[in-house]
Amino acid sequence: MLHTKTAWLRVAAPVAVLALALTACGGGKDSAGTKGDKKRNAADAPKTEKNPAGGGELKAGQRATGKFKEDSGKITYEVVAQKIHVGTEAEAKKLVSDAKDAKGLVAATAWVKYTNKGGGVVKDMPEVANESEIYADGRRGGLLIGAAEDGPGCEDTIEIENWKVGQSHTICQTYMIPKSAKSVEVHWAGEGQSDSPFIWKFDNAG
Repeated sequence: MLHTKTAWLRVAAPVAVLALALTACGGGKDSAGTKGDKKRNAADAPKTEKNPAGGGELKAGQRATGKFKEDSGKITYEVVAQKIHVGTEAEAKKLVSDAKDAKGLVAATAWVKYTNKGGGVVKDMPEVANESEIYADGRRGGLLIGAAEDGPGCEDTIEIENWKVGQSHTICQTYMIPKSAKSVEVHWAGEGQSDSPFIWKFDNAG
């Protein structure tokens, strides 16, 4: 379920360390187009309980499974996008060093739960959450670099150590998206699945 716009947003790091990814929310070869532009490779894609062929659209809370190569080895993860919170433009302006960078934008934070399903122990600083991206109306948002990891229920990857099989951690990502966006999505792709990500869809009802 998408949280509507409220005065709450994650406590942020000092604005001096925050920056927007310049390739997001528009042109550039790193900006993704609509989901219709993405190729689907069902034969190689990871799987969900309702979509055994892999990839495609999922509902909030629906599980997906894929492999990801951590420094300590290739890990099989179960991934669940649980919710998204969308803030206000006024809040977004406080999160960047220059308020002009946030004109027409809002900060969207996604809570994604990862469970180690096999492959070994992740010793420290897992990178699996780096594959989570937030899209608005089919276009990737701008990653908010340096945002704090201390929102309610969010965990800081720096503090995650010895992640054993069967254990779960919830890691949040914050992206800037247009305030006029009608729909918001969380994308995640396992190893070799950049062309066939899992997509959890949320309505922006704020």
